[in-house]
Amino acid sequence: MERGFLMDLLDQMKHRRSVRSYTGQLIAEEALKKVLQAGLLSASSRSIRPWEFVVVRDRKMLQVLSECRIGSAKMLQHADCAIVVFADAEKSDVWVEDCSIAMANMHLMGLGSCWIQGRLREAPDGRSTEEYVQSALHVPTHYRLEAILSLGMPETHPAPHRIEELPVDQVHWEVF
Repeated sequence: MERGFLMDLLDQMKHRRSVRSYTGQLIAEEALKKVLQAGLLSASSRSIRPWEFVVVRDRKMLQVLSECRIGSAKMLQHADCAIVVFADAEKSDVWVEDCSIAMANMHLMGLGSCWIQGRLREAPDGRSTEEYVQSALHVPTHYRLEAILSLGMPETHPAPHRIEELPVDQVHWEVF
């Protein structure tokens, strides 16, 4: 059992690629539900789970969100949906890490997806991406933006990563 599980997860990681081009086909509700469950099942410090997810499927709002930062968010125009990950920073001092784990878990679920960094990024209108997205989605200002996960059915899917190409020279044993 353990060997099979580890291999399945490793295989899923090899196939995880950022996908920015979508077919326009709708994501089944059951698939979206599983992506959200993966995020909600994520590990978090002291099980605080400071995250809040905003699922956006409205075409007009996806267009608005595609303008949330300089570069890198245009794929939202053609995505079936976006999951915007916020956190209540008052709940946890490691909300960035907790939200990143949730994002990574959702990103691994096999749909076409791309992580759009929001924290510490700027919108074309001069506001921070965080302020832009908070305003667009009516999010209280004490919630902090981590990122947006674009989701859609991939137009094409890049080849999986190959184990032989991993930078194993970045692994150090016992000492650096």
